[in-house]
Amino acid sequence: MKHLKTFELIEAVVRAGSIRKAAEDMNLTASALNRRIQGFEQEFGWTIFERLPRGMRLNPAGELLMQHIRAQRTDLARIQSQVADLSGERRGHVSIACSQALLPYFLPQQIAIYRANHPGVTFSVNVRDRVQAEQDLASFSSDLALVFEPIHLVEFEVLFTLTQSVHAVFRKDNPLARKEVLRLRDCLGQKLALPALPYGVRHLLELGAKRIGRSLYPAVETESFEMIRHYVTHENAVGFQIPIGLDEHQQNAITHRPLLERDVPTGKLLLGQMKGRVLPVASARFSNQLMAVLAEQVD
Repeated sequence: MKHLKTFELIEAVVRAGSIRKAAEDMNLTASALNRRIQGFEQEFGWTIFERLPRGMRLNPAGELLMQHIRAQRTDLARIQSQVADLSGERRGHVSIACSQALLPYFLPQQIAIYRANHPGVTFSVNVRDRVQAEQDLASFSSDLALVFEPIHLVEFEVLFTLTQSVHAVFRKDNPLARKEVLRLRDCLGQKLALPALPYGVRHLLELGAKRIGRSLYPAVETESFEMIRHYVTHENAVGFQIPIGLDEHQQNAITHRPLLERDVPTGKLLLGQMKGRVLPVASARFSNQLMAVLAEQVD
């Protein structure tokens, strides 16, 4: 515990990249901050910064220390959450990394339901692609991840898996709306609004196009699924999304249809946490709520 303030100062130097700028941010003199860092290094037994002509950066020992700092802060938050729970305060904080598909409907509803029962719990929602979400867990930036088609899964402990097909999204007056079975080739003849390459939906579409010897040529390519949903109403284009991110009752001008699975493979929406980590009480309870709701959506 005695090192927590020093850890805050070390993190300030890492963020600022220099003693002078970090001292300004922390309302200290540069000489006082430098003495604190040097005193810690002497006690620690190793230098943790490379002192460069234009600033400071962590050396390998410092990188390891930063991992310890983040882990200690997270563990302290877990203990504080457990103590608050014992006292009946029901307080805590939940941080979650998620794919964009969860933003418009699913997560707002689930967070509101949780906070109705536990109003002392706060949330941070970090929008991440399928690579960044696992990095968030490993760096303790997020407690939970709810992400579509993650890639590596090295530090990812899967709590729940929900299969999601890729849906085409278009205006209700588009001829595709009259098809009982929608094929990928039906969509490729139209103007396409596609998610960018890092996203799982685009990955599955690329696999599907390759299966039939075609290529994807987007009229619009974006990192925003919200833009895709709205853009198709302006140019009568075709976009793509997974069903958990769609609710045509909330956007009356559009509709959606699943693409045939033999054309475009289904993907996995995974709820997970960092392997081996004991979650804070609030995060563990929220993950249990999510698992129960996702289980209801299993066909």
